[in-house]
Order: sequence, then C-alpha cells, then structure tokens
Amino acid sequence: MREHYRAFFGFKKEPFSQDIRVEDMMKHACLIGVKERFLYAVNLGAIAVITGDVGSGKSSALRFASATLHPSEYRVLYVTATSGTIAELYKQICHALNMEVKSSSKANLSRVIKSCIMELVNKKERPVLIIDEASLIRLDVFSELHTLVQFEGDSKSILPIVLAGQNNLMDSLMFRQSRPLASRVVARGHMESLNAEDMATYLQHHQNIAGCKKNLFSEQAVTAIHQGSGGLLRRANNLARGALVAAASEKCMTVSADHVRVASTEII
Repeated sequence: MREHYRAFFGFKKEPFSQDIRVEDMMKHACLIGVKERFLYAVNLGAIAVITGDVGSGKSSALRFASATLHPSEYRVLYVTATSGTIAELYKQICHALNMEVKSSSKANLSRVIKSCIMELVNKKERPVLIIDEASLIRLDVFSELHTLVQFEGDSKSILPIVLAGQNNLMDSLMFRQSRPLASRVVARGHMESLNAEDMATYLQHHQNIAGCKKNLFSEQAVTAIHQGSGGLLRRANNLARGALVAAASEKCMTVSADHVRVASTEII
C-alpha cells in the first residue's frame, strides 16, 4: 500500500515522515522561537522550558535547535524523563555521558555526573542537558535536580538544561519544591498549533521535500486536515498520509475532504 501511493503520486521518499531531516524542517515561527530560547539559555548556562501539546513538534524543535550547536564545541546530553526517582534520572544522564554506573546512590551518581561534566569543560566542550517528557518528572525529583547545576559554589553556570514537556510542566515548576530549579529558568517557549494558512504551507512543504512539486490537496482537504488535527503536526502528518493512501486507492490525483475523513477513521 505504501509503495503504491508513493508511486501513484510520484513521491521519491515517504512524505510526512516523523524522522524528517533537520535541514528539511519547515522554519515556522514556533520552531524559530524554540531555537532562540534554547540558544539564549545555553549561552547563559541557565534553563529553558519548552511546552506544548502531545504531537505539537516539541522533540523536532529540540532536534532543530540542538543541530545549531557545533559538535566540536558542544556535547548534547539527551534523556527522556520518566516518573521514576532522581537516581533513575541520574542513571539516564550517566548513560548519555557513556558512563555505566552500578551504584544506585544519588550522591554517588551526582558525583560521577559532575566529574564527567568538569572533564568535558576542561576539554573545552560545553555540555547541554536536554530532558524531554519533563512533565512526567515528580516534584521530589524537581526539588533535587537543581543540585546538579551547582558547581564551584554556584560561581559558574556550566550545565545549561532544556526541559521539554506537556503544558502541566509549568504547573509542576510553580510548586514550592521546584522553586530552586525554576529560579534558574530564563526562557519559556510554547509550541502553538498551526493556523489554517500555515497548515496549507506545511502540507505543500512536505510534498516538495518528498519529491512532488504539485499541490495534491484541495482547499477542502487542507481545511479538513487542519480541523481534524487541531493544527498539531503529528496528527496532521498522519491524516495527510492516510488521505494520500485513500486517494491513490481510488486513483484520484487530488486529495479531497472525503479522503481525509477516511484517513481519520484509521487513527486515534
């Protein structure tokens, strides 16, 4: 089915793919905004917070922003948060540092992480810690995480952190337990859903990078995708791809709103 619709429309590669290359991403306002806040926090050695609904493109925006850091100067440490303990989070950070630590002591793990961070700094590499799905982090973990960025009596800020998660992340940071960490936040960005005009541009952009220059979606189909996705990128991708499959199965060269409705019955 996949090969059939790609061949039918003349795509050279899979359209509306989740693993899109950074250079192929559409540079919409939210993406640029995340990059600017990301770089601002990194340059200050502080914390940035990026929020957005599920499927709004937070992870892609983080990839876009981190790709602007020169690999010879920066070491990006990417971890995906869970609802586990601070020790479990520290173990993930150790893994990102290519350090396998058997100890489950948070004090030992913190010491190992700080030692590795100082080694990077001494080698003229600047570490950047990205914690995705940070809205899953428990309050008791937030209350301790700030100790990880305290170096040399706090005279130096050498470990910038970017926290990304759903909208309740900001609620968690407002609690008293989170204040020591939240006080280091210097930038806050939010991934807004695309408006109708940007959605039309987004759909055409993804067709172009997949090798099809003509517009395959009718105005009604674009509207249906925008309404059906709420402007959220992941759902828009799934609706657009599914609508292409439905149109190809009927040998229609133009995707209609009916094809989008068919696609909507296949996704959750």
